[in-house]
Amino acid sequence: MTRGAGRDDGAVTGEKQLAGASRRAELGRRAELGGRLAQVQERIAAACVAVGRDPREVTLVAVTKTFPASDVRLLYELGVRDVGENRDQEAAPKAAECADLAPELTWHFVGQLQTNKAASVVRYARVVHSVDRLRLARVLGQQARKAGRVVTCLIQVSLDAHADPGRAGAAPAQVPEVAAAVAAEEGLLLGGVMAIAPLGVPPAQAFAPLPAAAAAVREIRPEAAMISAGMSGDMEAAIAVGATHVRVGTALLGDRPSFVG
Repeated sequence: MTRGAGRDDGAVTGEKQLAGASRRAELGRRAELGGRLAQVQERIAAACVAVGRDPREVTLVAVTKTFPASDVRLLYELGVRDVGENRDQEAAPKAAECADLAPELTWHFVGQLQTNKAASVVRYARVVHSVDRLRLARVLGQQARKAGRVVTCLIQVSLDAHADPGRAGAAPAQVPEVAAAVAAEEGLLLGGVMAIAPLGVPPAQAFAPLPAAAAAVREIRPEAAMISAGMSGDMEAAIAVGATHVRVGTALLGDRPSFVG
């Protein structure tokens, strides 16, 4: 055997070892995600039973921010069909990498949205959870029409009575006006409301005003029944007040790696 052949054999062996290690890592991650998914589903089911609801009324949105597209694919294999992201610069390439999973996989944009990102977001997000001002509703409508898309929009409701006016979320009194603006935009579909419980407030107390805000939106469009509320630490309290969508990251995917970008 020549030296060249020996080196070639060694390279092939190394490649096989790397491929084997990669496959073992993938199977390990799949098993981890499967176990975490089962635990989250059990929590959702228990929370629904506690308040007399059908667990099928609640959709799990897997928040995959800072996690790779490979995790999205593994979750898809495990039956997850709704994925959430909160930064366009990360979400857009990830959605493109997983484009072959469409249309079964629904992308949700769940972060604070700047108007200059609207054109990009409407290309992949079927649902935007964070519409909280009139100008954003107008720009989303314009960009959805340009892209030939119909985007479901949720009105983000501020549950913090002492929040800085510049923070995300429309004050409850502003919700009907923002909802009406969404409903008036061709290319947008008024879907309901979204909220995040403020820090330092017991979740049950924080979510208490949400049903009234949801009812105000349904007065504009009765079919706008989505209530996006509850995350890893407070999904039970959100389900108790009627959440139809829970946005779960850490409990499902583990501690987040750092994101550089």
